[in-house]
This record gives sequence, structure tokens and C-alpha cells, in this order.
Amino acid sequence: MLRIITTADTEIMATASAVEQLPAGFPEVRCANPAGRSDHEQLIDEILDGARVVVCRILGGRRGWPGFDVLRARCRELGVALIALGGEAEPDAEMMAVSLAPAGVVAQAGDYLRHGDAANIEQLLRFLADTFLLEGFGFDPPRPVDDLGVYLPGEGDVSLERALERHDPARPTIAVAFYRSHRLSGNTGFVDVLCEEIEAAGGNALAVWSYTLRRDGDGRVAALELIAGHADALITTMLATGGSGAADAVVPGGPGGDWQQWDAEALAALGVPVFQAVCATRSRAAWEASAEGLTPLDAATQVAIPEFDGRLLAGVISFKERCSEDSPVGTAVPRYVADRERCARVARLAVRSARLRRTPARERRVAIMLTSFPSLHARVGMAVGLDTPASVIKLLRALGEEGYSVDSPFEHGDELMAALIAAGGYDPDFLTDEQLAGMPLRLPVARYL
Repeated sequence: MLRIITTADTEIMATASAVEQLPAGFPEVRCANPAGRSDHEQLIDEILDGARVVVCRILGGRRGWPGFDVLRARCRELGVALIALGGEAEPDAEMMAVSLAPAGVVAQAGDYLRHGDAANIEQLLRFLADTFLLEGFGFDPPRPVDDLGVYLPGEGDVSLERALERHDPARPTIAVAFYRSHRLSGNTGFVDVLCEEIEAAGGNALAVWSYTLRRDGDGRVAALELIAGHADALITTMLATGGSGAADAVVPGGPGGDWQQWDAEALAALGVPVFQAVCATRSRAAWEASAEGLTPLDAATQVAIPEFDGRLLAGVISFKERCSEDSPVGTAVPRYVADRERCARVARLAVRSARLRRTPARERRVAIMLTSFPSLHARVGMAVGLDTPASVIKLLRALGEEGYSVDSPFEHGDELMAALIAAGGYDPDFLTDEQLAGMPLRLPVARYL
């Protein structure tokens, strides 16, 4: 009789946990996520079958789901109470205005979901059952949950001091930033595995959960301020685009929030390498069966857009699996399942990069790689309208000024290009037997074939 429609899979996870704690005889609770579904009429029929109360929480508000107005009209026709909420932390005035329930009830439901762990959602369900269905189960008011915290695998939420006292000062510290919604829903298995692999790779793991990486009203990013000065590298699964994951991300020109709120200065101010770890929104089986790997939305929000911040793509660390067996909420409950081998790779990459911060510049080894395709001398470093050799020389000089050991401080671009071609040019019109004989990299013909 109680229906929850949400674009956040983490709320479905938390609701499933909450339903398992409800007393015997509690009214039926079912959930649905409309994201990615085009059969709006069929979905609405499924939602309203036996429904008395519908909570609809959509990232982007009224325009975030094309089927919302149809749902509202059907609820009005059938006399179903509709509590409409936006997906952001702040109340959505338009959604409140189009709700088919008293404003005070809508506001209180929003408070429960604003602090939406399983305990608060259990109380929300009790509140709805007593208010609209005249049951007598009793309920508690919303219990506030912080927007930020430090998570220690095996212990749960701890103070920053408690987390740091476990660290070995001889090891680099790798911060892991993930969404508050995953912490509240208990969806932390992928964080646990990543932290374990960081420790195995020789680093200290410092896991921090937060509502957002955007600046608050005071221009601060609390999560980054918390780890500043304590981390030698950062791995984050959080996005620049809002939402609680890629599935409900806000994209430029799309619904849900102001794109202009984002800037990358706070990330840059950390002064450490920042890696974007991808939590794929498809299952591992779908990933393996697909030639494209990531979905277009994942590629945009978890690869392309983070690159504009200067984040380094670390690769996929988890897949979204759905368990439909004995679901307490009538739909498959999603879960982020870590890929340990991929987590280990990301952990090793972050730990090695973090160690560079403690390595004197003259001892660091840096490679500058230029394109050369097809293999013609005239195509080495080719970039239309740009002077690649001059850029490389400026980069080499800047490295030298920063204390790096520069082996060959070329005076001009022609000298640089001549050296590159002499060392390994593969242009068949100019390649000599002497160059072939002197190549240090060789591959047996049989293996090549």
C-alpha cells in the first residue's frame, strides 16, 4: 500500500533494510526507480496497483522524470496521497506545491529522506502508515545524520583522530572519498575492498564520506578540508555533477541544480594526485558482453567531465549487481560489488603516485610521450595549429626549474625532433639498417603474428 519512487538506488537499498525491521502485519511496501525506463504508463500502473500513498523523490524535480505529471494526474483521479520531493538536500518548492498531501506531511517526509539511513526510513514508513492508513505502529521524528564523516572498515564511523592514530607515518596516506548515501544505505562493500587493497599496497587508507564535493554557502568543501594535510593522494568515486552516483548525475543543460556551482579549485588546492575511480552502473555480465564497456552516461560523468578537473582516470573498481530473490520491496535491490583485482590495481597506482611526493624531484623519472601516427617523420607530435616541439621544450625548462634532472635541454624544436627521429623513427622511406639493428625493443616474429 506504500510506494516509494526514487531515482537514487541507495534509497531503495536503505528502504529494503528498513522493511526487514518493520513489525509483522505492516502494510506492503514497494519501490521503483524510473531512471532509464521509457514505459511510463506501464510503470505507473505497477506503482498504483493497490497503492494508498506514493512518495516520489526525483533528482531534478518535476522535470527530472517525464512520467511525473501522468503519475500525479492518476493519483488525483484515484484519490492516492502523493508526496512529491526533489532529489537535492534543500526542499523543492515546486514539488511540494504539486503534492497531493498536506504541506506539513510533505516537509516531514522530506526530513526523513534528507537523513535517509535505514533507521530514518523505517520511521518514515511508520509515519506514513499511521498518518494515512490510520495504523497504530508509532513512529519517531527524523533523526539528524551528519553530512560528513570518517569511515573505518570493520568499525564504522570514527573520528578523524581515531583513523589517523592507526596510520604508519612511514607509509603514504591515500584518502578515499565516497558518497554519504552509500554510507547511509550500508553500501560500503566496495569501499572496504578498496581500503584493504590500499593497505596491502603499502599505504594508509583514510575513507571519508560526504554529501557533495561542491562548495557550500561559505565557499568551502568540507570533505576536502577534512583530508587536507593528511593525504598524499586522493581516490574519489564522487562526481562533479551532483547526485549520489552516475545514474542520477546532473549533466550540463540537464535537470537538477546549477552547473555553475562547480569548480575544481578546491581539488587543485590539495596539491596531491586525484584519481577518479569508476563505479560502473551496469553489471559485470553486461560489461563483459558489451563492446563499449561503460555506458555513455558513465563515460561522460565518470571519465570525461572529471578530466576537466585534472583528475586521473583510475579505472572501474565495482559493478552494480541487482538481487531480486526474495526482495522485500518488490524490485531488484542494487548493490555495488567490488572487483578486487581492479581495486588492487587502483590502490597500487595511488600508492606509487603518493610516494613520488616524498621523492626528491631529481630522483623522479618523468616520460613525455608524443603521438606518432601513422609512423611518418612528419607526423611525430603532430597537432593542428600547435607547435608541439616548442611546447615540449618549455615543459622541459619548467621541469628543470622545479628541480628535475633534465638529460637533454634542447635549444630549439628542430634539434628535439631530429633527436626523436634518430632514436626511433619508423618511417619506411627513411629507416636505415643501422637504426633497425640498434633498436632496444624487439619482438619475435611468431609472437607478433
